[in-house]
Amino acid sequence: MIVRDVMSRNPVYVAPETSLTEAKAIMVKKNISKLPVIDKNDKIIGIITKNDLAKAGPSEATTLDMYEIGYLLSKLTVEKVMTKKVVSVSENEVVEEAARIMVDNQIGCLPVIKDDIMVGIVTESDLFHLFTDMFGARHNGVRVTLITDDKPGQLAEIAKKIADLKGNIVSVVTREAQDPGNRRITIKATGITINQMKTILAECNDIVEDIRVV
Repeated sequence: MIVRDVMSRNPVYVAPETSLTEAKAIMVKKNISKLPVIDKNDKIIGIITKNDLAKAGPSEATTLDMYEIGYLLSKLTVEKVMTKKVVSVSENEVVEEAARIMVDNQIGCLPVIKDDIMVGIVTESDLFHLFTDMFGARHNGVRVTLITDDKPGQLAEIAKKIADLKGNIVSVVTREAQDPGNRRITIKATGITINQMKTILAECNDIVEDIRVV
């Protein structure tokens, strides 16, 4: 899966001369926490977040009243407080690489660029939706996490036994186990019982970490 498949298209953005008051109002109205900043040449030059807005405001120890604070914020533009070093990603990048970039840079979103123009944005929320789909969270079935040998054919054997019982696998997610010779696999299947799944795994000599009906 690539970024283009999961990104939010036509993201809301602001111009550099937008006031902080306006930016905050847009975030509240659209229920978002990040705004790309686009210049007159349609180039992305920054990102402003709710945290940036909070940092730009007076401290709690200020003697200014709310009207004075509002006036000051209305005169301060996003260009003055935005994050100028923007990390972006191509629309053809794979989703896992986009997620790695976000984790490594400790950021919550990535503008998506095509031909130097922003065509979308991928956020933590987009990745959470993808995570939900990958684990088949919207399907009721038997969910099992197991440890198996990291060698060809292990998953195929389990899948065949499930199919032989007229079960249907709706999700498979694998990752490394602590032992480099093993693999941790999470499978969710419909159309079979938890006891049938236990029998399959016993026949395959796999170690069951967790099994449940969800």
